[in-house]
Amino acid sequence: MLLYIWKHIHNIHIPYSLSYGKPFSLLSSMSIFFLTLLLMIILITVSSFASEEEDALLGLKSGIVDRSNSLRDWTKVNQTDNGSSSICIWSGITCLTDTHNNSVVIGLDLSQRNLSGSISGKYVNVLRNLVLLNLSHNSFTGELPAEIFTSLANLTVLDISRNNFDGHFPTVPSNAPKKNQLSILDAFSNSFSGPLPDEQLTKLEFLKVLNLAGSYFEGPIPASYGSFKNLEFLHLAGNLLDGEIPPELGNLKTVTHIEIGYNSYMQGSIPSEFGSMSQLQYLDIAGANISGPIPSTFCNLRHLESLFLFRNHLSGSIPFCFGNISSLKNLDLSDNSITGPIPDTFAKLINLRLLSLMYNQMNGSIPHGIENLPNLEALLIWNNLFTGSLPLNLGMNSKLKWVDVSNNNLHGNIPTGICYNRALSRLILFSNSFSGELSNSLTNCSSLVRLRIENNSFSGGILALKLSLRYGATYVDLSRNKFTGGIPENLMAEAPNIEYFNVSYNPGLGGIIPSHIWSLPSLANFSASSCNISGDLPQPTPNFKCSSSISTVELSGNKLSGDLPESIASCEALNILDLSHNKLSGSIPDQFGSSSSLALLNISFNQLSGSVPRSNNFIFTDASAFIGNPDLCGAPLKPCSGALAALSLSAQRKSVKRRISLICFGVVLLVAASICLLLYLIWHQKVLWKMISFTGLPEFTAKDILRSINSTYVNVNDFSTATVEPPLLSSSSLNICKVVLPTGITVSVKKIEWDSKRRRVISEFINSLGNVRHKNLVRLLGFCSNKSCGYLLFDYYLPSENLFANIVRLTTTSSSSSRWSVKYKIIIGIARGLCYLHNDCHPPIPHGDLKATNILFEEGNMEELHLADFGVKAILRMLNDGTSNSISSTVDDLIESASIKEEMYRDICSFGEVILEILRNGKPINAAGSITPSNPTAGESFLREILDENDEVKVGTSEESEIKLVLEVALLCTSSKPSNRPTMDEALKLLLSGV
Repeated sequence: MLLYIWKHIHNIHIPYSLSYGKPFSLLSSMSIFFLTLLLMIILITVSSFASEEEDALLGLKSGIVDRSNSLRDWTKVNQTDNGSSSICIWSGITCLTDTHNNSVVIGLDLSQRNLSGSISGKYVNVLRNLVLLNLSHNSFTGELPAEIFTSLANLTVLDISRNNFDGHFPTVPSNAPKKNQLSILDAFSNSFSGPLPDEQLTKLEFLKVLNLAGSYFEGPIPASYGSFKNLEFLHLAGNLLDGEIPPELGNLKTVTHIEIGYNSYMQGSIPSEFGSMSQLQYLDIAGANISGPIPSTFCNLRHLESLFLFRNHLSGSIPFCFGNISSLKNLDLSDNSITGPIPDTFAKLINLRLLSLMYNQMNGSIPHGIENLPNLEALLIWNNLFTGSLPLNLGMNSKLKWVDVSNNNLHGNIPTGICYNRALSRLILFSNSFSGELSNSLTNCSSLVRLRIENNSFSGGILALKLSLRYGATYVDLSRNKFTGGIPENLMAEAPNIEYFNVSYNPGLGGIIPSHIWSLPSLANFSASSCNISGDLPQPTPNFKCSSSISTVELSGNKLSGDLPESIASCEALNILDLSHNKLSGSIPDQFGSSSSLALLNISFNQLSGSVPRSNNFIFTDASAFIGNPDLCGAPLKPCSGALAALSLSAQRKSVKRRISLICFGVVLLVAASICLLLYLIWHQKVLWKMISFTGLPEFTAKDILRSINSTYVNVNDFSTATVEPPLLSSSSLNICKVVLPTGITVSVKKIEWDSKRRRVISEFINSLGNVRHKNLVRLLGFCSNKSCGYLLFDYYLPSENLFANIVRLTTTSSSSSRWSVKYKIIIGIARGLCYLHNDCHPPIPHGDLKATNILFEEGNMEELHLADFGVKAILRMLNDGTSNSISSTVDDLIESASIKEEMYRDICSFGEVILEILRNGKPINAAGSITPSNPTAGESFLREILDENDEVKVGTSEESEIKLVLEVALLCTSSKPSNRPTMDEALKLLLSGV
């Protein structure tokens, strides 16, 4: 930066500069007198000015909170030994000194010093020779002084990024210096509000960098921003901008980098004038609510290297002429509504590294010319309608690292050279119609980390993956294919990094279970269900001790025989063990009853005998996990003995004739009752019951649902096996019932009872909930109802797999390097789910009851979270609303009448509280309420407490910065005044601003 300052030093006005070089002999005595007098005056002036600068800097310091005492050398002392001003040796100060050791301050760099407080304009006004002012990466608050623009005529670099300056951004007033030298203005990630600074800013004729991203600016982008003459970098992303993107931006002939995405423009299109920005290299308009086609004028951007337009509503096809942008390196058009094929001209994009077209409606085949692109690293085209096969030589001519073509209609083999250059780390092909063997393509793929090829028609053996497993593969899913040859014993013998291995639903696989599954150091999930596997179940041994990572083992639907090994119960991390539908015999070892970790043991439909161990550890294991073993007894099954002891001796001695009569009478009565009941059920279901299946649930009839509820329901809270009703809808996600539907799908069921007059309105709202689909939300799969009640069918998750139950476990079971990473991903996942409910649902759906127990996880995977019970409070409010108006109103009216904004504010506050709970590892939240601008000490103390709770994070790292950012967002969200809280969209942007 000093080199940059010296490069511009000729623009600085130095009031004390003198003319040298005149011969002394030519000066008259009078000239000597006046020169001496002038020199004395200037020296006095310089000395006085230096004193003013010193006082100004000390004045600035008085308004700064210096937690790290980084400005400890800013003290008022006399000049240094060499005569120069003492302020020139202060931290962050750069001076310009003449030959007489007279100095002025030209640089003030306070970046990354953990400073807060405010900056006073009256002290900035004195430092009028500043060329550089850098306050970045601190926590300064308050308004930005306008004096920076009115007094600092020589200022070239202004960097205030990553602070918390607020209020309106000061505009350049009309009385500002006409020749303002400002070249770099970086205000990224602050809290400015109001409109973007307009015309006066464009008068900064030397401005090259303008970064106003990551604040709360609103309104449209000023059309005057198209009049910058020298601008090279424009960043306005991550604000609250609306309106349409001004076509005048196309007049920026010198700009090379533009980011204006992550705003909410009014669904306008991309101006075709953007094709006139002849020097443009980088364009990002992602997440901006824009629609319409991609302008064909983009083909004129001959220097364009990166184009990011993902997460919009773009339609139409990709312009054929895109193949002419030979400079293009990164192209991401994902998550739009683009149709048509990939242009064949893409074969000419020889510099292309990233091609991401996922989540569109594109079709056709993948151009074979793609295989010849020498720099291609990532091909991401999943969730489209592509057909045909992968290019035959894909991977042969480039260091391909990531291929994801899942969820298309592709077929054929995996290209034999896809891993030719040993760079491929992710190969994702699931849900297509691929076939063939793996041996031809993946035998030597040592670089592979993640392989997902489930739900295809691959065949042959799987030994080809041995090298991949040995050298670093962490995730392998081969399920739902046609593999054969078993799981080779040596396949997983040396697999130090494998965490997830799934080969389920390969009915011809056969073979036996490798003994290594218990001892692999990183393996958490091993699934081999319905694979026709036989033999005994391997057990941990002294040579193959149970790993501390193995948590889920699923081996249902095989032909396993022999006893249930008692040593398995000693696996300290084992959470789920599914051995159902096998041929296991013998008894259940008592050790399983004393296992401290086992939450679900499913041994149904085997040949086990004896009694179920008495234990409270099977908290979430119901009777369905033990049925199908005729000789097995004990809770939750039938009692093992004594059930008939209550019969008296006298009753046993009654005449045979009387007993036969009673039996006959009972049989007749039972048959008659059964016929009546059957007729009633047929009428009841045809006339009264209605079944709605949402996306993800097969088209079951109401009869299917009712029969499943009546036959398989078990209350997971009290282990009751009686046929009872599912719990009424409530705000407790733990109060559920588990029901297995005819196809084997397991769902959670809650019951709702209503007045028939309310059925229509509540059903409408439930239908709207059923259409909500987001990866961080629990799905409502179906709704079965009549005029008085209904059953809500949700995705089933183990009640134990919630944030409340697992937050403490996270701090003890995760490696120190990953704890914060997992916490951060959890927070982002919660934010994304809430953001979808608030911003992408119309009308918005407040969650209403966000808390740790309503945040559920995939089994054994805390990074895959789902928010449960969203909208439940709205339903309960509808049920309890006694007004007649609500009965006849629409669902929109009901939602509006429930003060939707107030509920959303409550959601945001709850989100902040959950963040604090995560930051404090589940400890009670008791400090946040005392943190106010007038009480900064409490904030500092609370921050130290949070950092202590997350002591695995090292000081000065990016993780520490993330914790500070997350804490700031939490405190904003829990502000006592609802209007001061950010929206969920804003909160998410803030959280992502530090990524």
